[in-house]
Amino acid sequence: MKTFVVTAIALAASAGAAFAQDVAAGETSFKKCLACHAIGAGAANKVGPELNGLDGRKSGSAPGYNYSAANKNSGITWDKANFLEYIKDPKAKVPGTKMVFPGIKNEKEANDLWAYVAQFQADGKKK
Repeated sequence: MKTFVVTAIALAASAGAAFAQDVAAGETSFKKCLACHAIGAGAANKVGPELNGLDGRKSGSAPGYNYSAANKNSGITWDKANFLEYIKDPKAKVPGTKMVFPGIKNEKEANDLWAYVAQFQADGKKK
């Protein structure tokens, strides 16, 4: 019985570690986004809006960016759940979005990407 309990605890711990968010891996994943988005100190709008302060930001509200009506009217306030759903398939989450991106289907990669993006405050500094 003791061996079973120890094995169960070790298995649970390793499963938790497997799903832990990895900011460094998220930064690597963000390279897929760099052609269109900027983040961090000095970030500016590109083909897509800058992503500083995304966590808690209303969709379609980055200053100076010309959003699609679909994004402006989506009613989304960005948080982890909305981001994870959106990044899987942007056009399915917000039909009519201008974002041309096939999505990130891998759940771990999407979680890592959120961990990276969510660490940036609106001023581009890390939390």
